[in-house]
Amino acid sequence: MNTSLTLRRCFCCLTTPSSLKKKKPLVFLGTPQVCVQVLDTLFNASQSSDSFFQVAAIVTQPPQRGRMAPPSPVAQYAMDRGFSPDLILTPYRASEESFLASLQALEPELCITAAYGNILPTKFLKIPTHGTVNIHPSLLPLYRGAAPVQRALQDGVNETGVSLAFTVRALDSGPVIASERITVDENIKAPELLDLLFGLGSGLLVRELPSILDGTASNKARPQDDSNATLAPKIAQEESWLSFDQDAFVVHNKVRAFAGWPGTRVRVQAMDTANVVKKILDLKIITTRVSNAASIRTAEDDVVTFRNGALIFPCGKETALEVLEVQVSGKKVMDATSFWNGLKGLKLQKLIILQRDR
Repeated sequence: MNTSLTLRRCFCCLTTPSSLKKKKPLVFLGTPQVCVQVLDTLFNASQSSDSFFQVAAIVTQPPQRGRMAPPSPVAQYAMDRGFSPDLILTPYRASEESFLASLQALEPELCITAAYGNILPTKFLKIPTHGTVNIHPSLLPLYRGAAPVQRALQDGVNETGVSLAFTVRALDSGPVIASERITVDENIKAPELLDLLFGLGSGLLVRELPSILDGTASNKARPQDDSNATLAPKIAQEESWLSFDQDAFVVHNKVRAFAGWPGTRVRVQAMDTANVVKKILDLKIITTRVSNAASIRTAEDDVVTFRNGALIFPCGKETALEVLEVQVSGKKVMDATSFWNGLKGLKLQKLIILQRDR
């Protein structure tokens, strides 16, 4: 199947299949791979013998690189499950009149968003009978915004969670229907935590759907205390450079937070015994841990050493970071031992990169 031809941006009118009239129609909005599990949970629940709802349509971001680009992970998954391509809507903006007309024609009882990535206008929010709910991977009102998991890990939180909340025009500010909290492992990376939280959110959504669709959820939903709100702004590529004048815990948390995209980078230079620079390398830092042994630090704070399978980067406050895996530009991820052996006796020194503060 040529998916680029089957996907269409929007439709002026849609007819609801007769099979959907027996169940309450829901519309799911999501785009990246991480929220595929939410759609999978909805599909599976809707197909049970006692199901009271059906996924009537899916809304996702359009391909980003032209007509021949692949569909979003959500769109591809839906088609793999046999979902009709004619019911996969891909507007560039959720405010497009033709898209809103298509949505209105479906007469949805509820819209569900999970990492959709598009601003929903008031006209959209007025369409579903019971409103729109969002799975947000934080304990609202904490970490409102585009990067809640990444910013939470960057801050080194010990606890986080997922919230199911009604969507309003103000960013992630709607009443919270339910939430679930978890303890954060000190070494978990952002992609793993995102996957975990959206998995928990999927279960939370299915458990709360009966109360949402009978209207009782709107009565029990808890208004957020805006005075306790924190923001989680979108990550910029320029933030990926590491600053080793910070405590090793801070650097380690940033590596975990930015894992996947944009990653974290450091620039080093390799020198011979006469301190002649032989090459300068930009390294992507993949896996780290905070050293418990202060004795591994060297007298020279800019010198990177090697010990017990790890590159040792001196950090601020007399701490040290152990780098276990790196990636040289254009090459595969390698462990620290392989990288160090490839230097063939050259000395390694870190370089300072000016970066934009968050």
